[in-house]
Order: sequence, then C-alpha cells, then structure tokens
Amino acid sequence: MTTLENRAATTVPVTTGPVEFAARWRALPVILSAMFMAMFDWFVVNVAASSLQHDLHAGESALELIVGGYGFAYASGLITGGRLGDLHGHRRLFVLGMLAFTAASLLCGLAPHAWALVAFRVLQGGTAALMVPQMLALINTLFPAHERPRAMAAFGATIGLGAVSGQILGGVLLDADLFGWGWRSIFYINVPIGLVAAGLAARWLPRHEQTQRPKLDPVGALGISAALALLLVPITLGRPAGWPVWTWVSMAASIPVLLLTVRYENRLGERGGEPVLDTGMVRERGFSLGLVIAGGYLTFFAGFMLCLTLMLQNGLGLSPLAAGLAFAPLGLCFAGSSCFLAPRVAARIGNRVMVLGTLTSLTGLGITLAVLVGMGGEVTALALIPGMMIVGTGNGLTIPSVIGAVLSSGIPARQAGMAAGVLTTSQQFGNAIGATVLGVIFFSALGANHSTGGYVTAMEMAALGGVAVLVVVLAAALALPSATTALPKAAAAR
Repeated sequence: MTTLENRAATTVPVTTGPVEFAARWRALPVILSAMFMAMFDWFVVNVAASSLQHDLHAGESALELIVGGYGFAYASGLITGGRLGDLHGHRRLFVLGMLAFTAASLLCGLAPHAWALVAFRVLQGGTAALMVPQMLALINTLFPAHERPRAMAAFGATIGLGAVSGQILGGVLLDADLFGWGWRSIFYINVPIGLVAAGLAARWLPRHEQTQRPKLDPVGALGISAALALLLVPITLGRPAGWPVWTWVSMAASIPVLLLTVRYENRLGERGGEPVLDTGMVRERGFSLGLVIAGGYLTFFAGFMLCLTLMLQNGLGLSPLAAGLAFAPLGLCFAGSSCFLAPRVAARIGNRVMVLGTLTSLTGLGITLAVLVGMGGEVTALALIPGMMIVGTGNGLTIPSVIGAVLSSGIPARQAGMAAGVLTTSQQFGNAIGATVLGVIFFSALGANHSTGGYVTAMEMAALGGVAVLVVVLAAALALPSATTALPKAAAAR
C-alpha cells in the first residue's frame, strides 16, 4: 500500500442517498462553469488579437502579455489557491474566486489602453487560480468513487469545449459587434455567467467542516509562485523580445528558487507543519506520472491550437469565425469521447485507456501532417477536419482519465485542494510551454515567407514538434500501472 493510500483513510466519506445524489449532479454544471470560463478566456484572446492591436495600438510585446499575463498568473497561483481552499473551505473560495474573476473580466472589458488590459489580464489569471482548484477538490470530495469517473469525464469534456468555444464564440462575438463593443464583448460575456454561477454555487454547494484546519504556509506559497513566475514570464516574452539576456537569467534563477522552496517545504513537513506543497505526494510514482501526462497533453494541445489558428487565419485567409468553426468537429469529438467513450473503455482496460488515447491522438496528428505535406499550399480547412476529429477523440480518451487517476489515487480530503492545485498547475504550465515552444518552431520555420505555402510548412514543423511531445506522453502512460481503480466498471455501466 502506498503512502497516499495510507493517507486515504482520513478522507471524509460522502453520503449517497437520493437527495444527496440529486444535489451533487445539480451542482456539477455550476462547478464546471469555472473550468469553462478559465479555458475560454485563455483561448479567446487569440481570436481577438488583430482587433486588440488595431483598437488599443498594442505592440507585439503588449499582445504577448495580454495572452501570457493571464497564463502565468493563473499557473503561478494554482497551488496556493488550492491550499487556501483546504484552509478556508472549497465552497467559500470557489464563490469568492468566481466573483473576483467576474470583476476582473469587467475591468478587462473597460480597459482604456493596452497596458491597462495587461494588468487586468494578470488579475484575471490570479482570480482564476482561486476558483479552478476548488472545482476539482469539490468533485473529488462530493462524488463517491463509483460516480467520480462520470464527473471527471464531464470535466474533461469541459476543457475541450472551453478551449474550442474560445475560438468559435470569440469569432461570433467579434463578428456580431454587439452594442459596438467590439473585442470588449469577449470579456463582458463573463459577467452575467459569473454572477449566476456564483449565486448558484452559494446556494447549492454544501459546506464541509473539517475537524483539523491546516495552517497557511506563506513562505512556501511565495516561493512556488516566484519560481513559476521566474520561469513563465521569460517563456512568454522571450520570442517577441528576441530572447535577451534577462530571459535566460530569469529562467536560470527559477531553479535555485524552486529547490530552496522544496527544501523548506520538506523541513516544514518533518517538523509537523502544513506545507503548501506536500512533496511526498509528488514523489508518488502514479501521481508524478499523471502530472507528466496531464502537462504533456496540454503542451501539445495548446501549441497545436495556436499554430493551427495562425495557419487558418493568416495562411488560408479565414475569418476568426470561420477559423473557429473549423475547430468545432474537434471539440465535439473531444466532448463525446470524454463523456461516453473514456469511462467505458477504461472499465475494460484500466489506465491503458491513456495509452490508447495517446496513440489515437498521434494517429490524428499523423493524418493532419500527411494532408499538409500532400496538399501543400493547396490545403483547405475541410481537408484537415478528419485528422482533427481523431485528435479530439484521443484527447477525450486521455485527459479525463488521467485527471481521474491522479485524484483517485488516495488523496485525503484535507489535501484535495493541494492535489488539485498541483494537477492544474501542471496543465497550465503545459499550456504556456506548448504555446511558446511550438510557437517558436512555427515562427522559426515561417521566417519571412508569409505565403500560404510558408504557413503550411511552418504548421508541418509545429506538428512534428507535437508528435515529439506526444511520444513523451506515451512513454509516461506506458509506465503507469494498468489498475482500473480510477475508473471502476460501475461508473461505465451507468
């Protein structure tokens, strides 16, 4: 029995009576709204980039920060946000985080100039880091083991729908130009959704009192946030700035800061304290491999979405709406595979569903690459859709399965927020790395050749980078034990 399994004995039991069953499933869409909004706001700005550049006279560095500022504030605060939920209650932090995210979205819409929008996007990312870890912690503690896989499947579908909706709905809002708001409408749309979600969460989510209140670890929280910021800020700004010396110094400085923080956390735990990051949890083989799979998949997915959007809009000349609609089949396959296919397949083959999912995504990416190479500058969005649909199916098989496996690996209720924070940090770190690394490959291959053929060649190189990332994910998935505990058969039969 592993250390995490021993700790699981302290997990708060969840009642399963008929009233409680109805209440849990009624609350799930409210909980998932946090993930939808967080993913939507990550991807929607890509669609609005040209409008922001025109209306706010934003330069390339400002545009990178409008996109990346949200990302590194989000990723840097997730572990601390999760621990704050353990300390003050996941319901309370979810509601407060949702209200704060809504307010930050309103400020983004009201931004008078580019650098104000940068500041408000950083604030928006920080508030997302408060609400998102509570969502996974609430799912992990509200739903009993036999129901949790279906809830995690819905969570996985929400990731895909949020990302693709950012592309599609962003294009719709920009084309509609409601009330003459232009790009501001992509932020204003969060306001009514956030207010309704916060109100329903306050009404429907149960209060869970803990017998032991963990203490906040400000040194650990600051150290982890600083280490992530030192790494993510230069990754975000490095390419458009030409990778100046400060970017390399900052990335190098993140290593000793992280090592010193981990050392402090270990000593705090040995003294009987409550570290913001339990390094024993991360040392668990199943947990750490799950982080590699989750982070790796988002590395591939974020980079793939960004580069394909650039090729469709700039290379093929599609409007933001048309480019977004090209992603709709991928999103539908992602959602359908997450909700209906992943639990049933996992009930039969256990964690090997992640191997199957990764191989499926690799197949879809290979088909997409073959179409690009075969058609060259004559490629059309329609020709790319079959490969994209297979990619979406593979994503839907893998992402909810790995999340369920990680959070069902014996995490005690008092550390549910911490575990969720670590997991979502790995995902958002993957988002940032993917957009940067595959983006560097894409723009390096593009060079000064901005013809359709140039964009297609750049996309081919980025797709090869995506293949390399998925090979690493496949190796981690093969190293996982094939146990079916994360997705029991009872869930698939329902």
